[in-house]
Amino acid sequence: MVPRPYTLVAELTYACPLACVYCSNPLELGAPAGRLTTAQWCDVLDGAARLGVLQVHFTGGEPLLRDDLEQLVARARSHDLYTNLITSGATLTQDRLAGLAAAGIDNVQLSIQDTTAEGAARIAGPAGAAYHDHKRAVATWVKQHGLALTINVVLHRLNLDRVAAMIDYAAEVGADRLELANTQYHGWALRNRDHLVPTRAQLAAGAALAEAARQRLAERMEILFVKPDYFGNYPRACMDGWARRFIVVTPAGQVLPCHAAHAITTLHFETIRDRPIDEIWADSPALVAYRGEAWMQEPCATCEHRGRDFGGCRCQAFQLTGDAAATDPACVRSPHHAIVVRARDQTAAPSEPLAYRKLTTIRAR
Repeated sequence: MVPRPYTLVAELTYACPLACVYCSNPLELGAPAGRLTTAQWCDVLDGAARLGVLQVHFTGGEPLLRDDLEQLVARARSHDLYTNLITSGATLTQDRLAGLAAAGIDNVQLSIQDTTAEGAARIAGPAGAAYHDHKRAVATWVKQHGLALTINVVLHRLNLDRVAAMIDYAAEVGADRLELANTQYHGWALRNRDHLVPTRAQLAAGAALAEAARQRLAERMEILFVKPDYFGNYPRACMDGWARRFIVVTPAGQVLPCHAAHAITTLHFETIRDRPIDEIWADSPALVAYRGEAWMQEPCATCEHRGRDFGGCRCQAFQLTGDAAATDPACVRSPHHAIVVRARDQTAAPSEPLAYRKLTTIRAR
């Protein structure tokens, strides 16, 4: 039986004014000419609705760089889809936000890199500092429009010591939800892993602060602290399992089960130019490849956790072992677990400087 997805992740563009060192976008971004048109994105939204998707995340890169974003939001709302804008807020104006609100946006997820301009610059490059104060203004506008506001912070060694300040920031701007999401190592984050993996002390302190705040602010704000894969004994069900609940569509129209699946070079992912998204979801070989449990090797095949974690992250398995069907090395039972242990416990200073995401600021349409 083909599972029903509930979330469409629409990666409208890889263009972005920031250069975050943890970005999950591909290291090579491809040619702008391959981007989907407005009509093609509308077809994606129509097909997702036929599949029974309930919500859509408009993301990137920076989705605000699409001039047709309002049209796409309106198309999603015409299908009664819950709409979430995932943005850095860097280019957002009050007028643009008003237009998005009128089109039917439900939630704005605003990312911040740190609580100081200096910290933001270290993580996102010079633009991180340039837009730092603007983000607080954006949060104020979102609340003025009566929209739900999520503050998202990607955590790592460079900012984990400021979790308390991040919680204060979110409370001050009236956020409804604070996501403290530790870095998952794909794309630029994998390239910069030696700089970003936190210490155990940092992680424990951050988790304790988040839990205390979750209880203290329970009536005002939801707080989520997502632990990094590298510090557990067993992996999580990445994206709730391969091609089970999430559909990701890239700027060029590839249909993926998660943000990082493009890294698995042994699979061919179809695009919405090949056939409709609902058909691709049903039987595309790349999406069927690791759906369910039949593909599993040992130790996953007989593990009591297999129906909950589905073997962990296929992208992480491929990037660390070269085999997408291998047990996720984040699992203590993986024969490759030592790879994660070495990365997690390394104490030597990184041999290479931080590599910043290549800036792509051209208009998406």
